[in-house]
Amino acid sequence: MPVISVENLRKVYRVPVKEEGGLSSLRHFFRRRYREIEAVRGITFRVERGEVVGFLGPNGAGKTTTLKMLVGLIKPTSGKVRVLGYDPFERRKDFLKRITLVMGQKQQLIWDLPPMDSLRINAAVYEIDDETFKRRVALLAEMLGIEHRLHQPVRKLSLGERMKAELLAALIHDPEVLFLDEPTLGLDVSAQISIRRFLRNYNEEFNATIILTSHYMADIEALCDRAMVIHRGRLIFDGDLYELAERVMPFKEIYVEFKGEIPVEELQRIGEIREIEGQEVKLLVRRDEVFDKVRLIMERWNIDDLSVTDPPLDEVLAKVFEG
Repeated sequence: MPVISVENLRKVYRVPVKEEGGLSSLRHFFRRRYREIEAVRGITFRVERGEVVGFLGPNGAGKTTTLKMLVGLIKPTSGKVRVLGYDPFERRKDFLKRITLVMGQKQQLIWDLPPMDSLRINAAVYEIDDETFKRRVALLAEMLGIEHRLHQPVRKLSLGERMKAELLAALIHDPEVLFLDEPTLGLDVSAQISIRRFLRNYNEEFNATIILTSHYMADIEALCDRAMVIHRGRLIFDGDLYELAERVMPFKEIYVEFKGEIPVEELQRIGEIREIEGQEVKLLVRRDEVFDKVRLIMERWNIDDLSVTDPPLDEVLAKVFEG
């Protein structure tokens, strides 16, 4: 049985429509008109135990609405949802003890208290005994590298340390399914790398199932073997992101550093020049022509360096959404 099963899930909001002006306001008071906004449009997918799945899409695509339905914060308009065999919207105690939701723009830690105080509150809520609590805190704090920060007020922690403490608080009850909504939002590069490393280790150590939304493609590339792309409420792709890249942008990027003058006109016959900076050139060539093009470049000119990469995934997704 899959850990998460979603079938034809929809969420429609009724939004009041009001025109400008005093007379319109008066009419609106007595007889309201509404329009419907379909935030999620009949999506279907399954997630197996231990999977780490990236959930991608532009702002307003329906990502957060879907996550909130999966944890039971929002009731679906129609469709079926099962998480660990439960209907999330029933909000049963046994279900809530087995999941967690982390939202990068929200916090659960009490600002003026040390994280340890908030952790003890969470332990009481989840009915965790003292011995288990101490063992769990010690393990997670070591994995996150914040043992020395748990007794300082939250307001004195850096943003990265605060996010680590938030993760510790969200995982104190040993959940089986993690719903993470922008967990690295606003963090510097070092903190992002640290959070990614922790999540990867946590998944491997506890076989936790993770659904991750992020605008940082580095998060998805580092953590996810599978990605689901949602656009205007519809699930438009579910699979390996690099498979999507091959479909949408069927070329690779060749980076070349020349020793002498750059042969611009001849390079234009080899591929599309994306960028020239100093002695460095970036070319786009079709995937099935890469080998021949690389051999041609190396035989014809003196070069210092050459590498072949896929186009950046954020560009791939931008092209998907534009289309």
